[in-house]
Amino acid sequence: MDAKRGRDNEAWLVDLRGDGPSQRAAISDLRGILLRSLHGALERSASINESFLEDTVQDALIQILEHLDQFEGRSRFLTWATSIAVRGAMTQLRRKHWKDISLEQLLADDAEPSDIFASPRSKPDEDQARTALVNKMMNVIDDELTDRQRTALLAELKGVPQSEIARHFGGNRNSIYKLTHDARKRVKQGLEAAGYGVADIQMAFVN
Repeated sequence: MDAKRGRDNEAWLVDLRGDGPSQRAAISDLRGILLRSLHGALERSASINESFLEDTVQDALIQILEHLDQFEGRSRFLTWATSIAVRGAMTQLRRKHWKDISLEQLLADDAEPSDIFASPRSKPDEDQARTALVNKMMNVIDDELTDRQRTALLAELKGVPQSEIARHFGGNRNSIYKLTHDARKRVKQGLEAAGYGVADIQMAFVN
């Protein structure tokens, strides 16, 4: 039994699947728990407010109620429910962040496209080798990829979620995954042809 909330996993499921006062009470309790959890998880984010949290929790409650059958009992119910709410919040925050930024604008913000691959963790004696690798990689990207592949790959490497790339391109995540997968494959082939090994190629995609 969850001593703090008075419900164990089974009790949560029974109450939420029921109707009448027991279900309303469980939903109300769960809403309060999720709100407090999101406050804690997102306290450092300056772009949230009570309205955002309320909307996120409401969306999470709908998902939770619709997918109760997917709860397998391998963790506490509240842990499972909270993870749904947090994932929903992070998705909304990412969408909000990228909403007004075009991929072209994002990539144009860099003086040099190769800045995307700069590694703050590299040692001084590694800089020259990394610079040569990055220059070759950018040559392959410019010469071997289509404009669409180039834009998608550079955006992905700069941290743009695939769902946002899909939104800008008017496609879906599966199509973007294939687009960037094919682009990475071409870049890998170009680096291999230039004599770079597996470790070098792996380093090229770490920023």
